[in-house]
Amino acid sequence: MDIKEKIGEIADKVKGDKDLQKNITKDPVKAVEGVTGIDLPDEKINKVVDAAKDKVGDVIDKLKK
Repeated sequence: MDIKEKIGEIADKVKGDKDLQKNITKDPVKAVEGVTGIDLPDEKINKVVDAAKDKVGDVIDKLKK
């Protein structure tokens, strides 16, 4: 699995999907697992989640306001 590719895929999907934007703020691990179709241990998926959140941080920050 190419992590950078998955992060880009997640970021692109989050930017274009308002429901996914809400889900990634509520339960980022479940949302990322849903996008990728991969069920990883939390400590591994959290690294991907954090990187994806950084990539789409401005979108997520707007949702929190």
